[in-house]
Amino acid sequence: MPNPMELPALDPDTGLVRVVIDTPKGSRNKYKFDAELGLLKLSRILPVGMSFPYDFGSIPSTCAEDGDALDVLVLTEAPLFPGCLVHVHLIGVIRAVQKERRKLIRNDRLLATLETPVNKPAITQLEQVDEPRLKDIEHFFRSYNQAQGREFRITGRGGARQAQKMFRDAVREFDKSKSKGT
Repeated sequence: MPNPMELPALDPDTGLVRVVIDTPKGSRNKYKFDAELGLLKLSRILPVGMSFPYDFGSIPSTCAEDGDALDVLVLTEAPLFPGCLVHVHLIGVIRAVQKERRKLIRNDRLLATLETPVNKPAITQLEQVDEPRLKDIEHFFRSYNQAQGREFRITGRGGARQAQKMFRDAVREFDKSKSKGT
């Protein structure tokens, strides 16, 4: 079975960014792709009362500053399923640092909206997302990390242009690490 995390980051037909969903909206179960097994596996169960506010996944063939593929929260109305491939518009980023074992690591979260051949996104810019919704998303990520014993500090937000730059940088970093054989 091919590794979905090695798909090209952009869909060649639409030019849209690809995201592989690992954790659906409303789920307490956090899944993570295991490249060695070629499967999604359960990473952790969130505390009672806590669930993912939207579908969460990552962009294949990217490498973020934390060494993983870029994380993306896809603002969906209904949950998708783990392993689902979707095409998205990047609308913004929540910039953050995470403290693990006394070390600060950059761990931003991109925000995106879906597009299919018949469903165009109603939201195309971060400014169209209301402030209470953004604060709820930030609260979720702080609480999610706190439940795992990690500090997660929001350092700012950025719009679609910043999200696209982070995406391009992460594709270049992935290509560079692949050419080095790492």
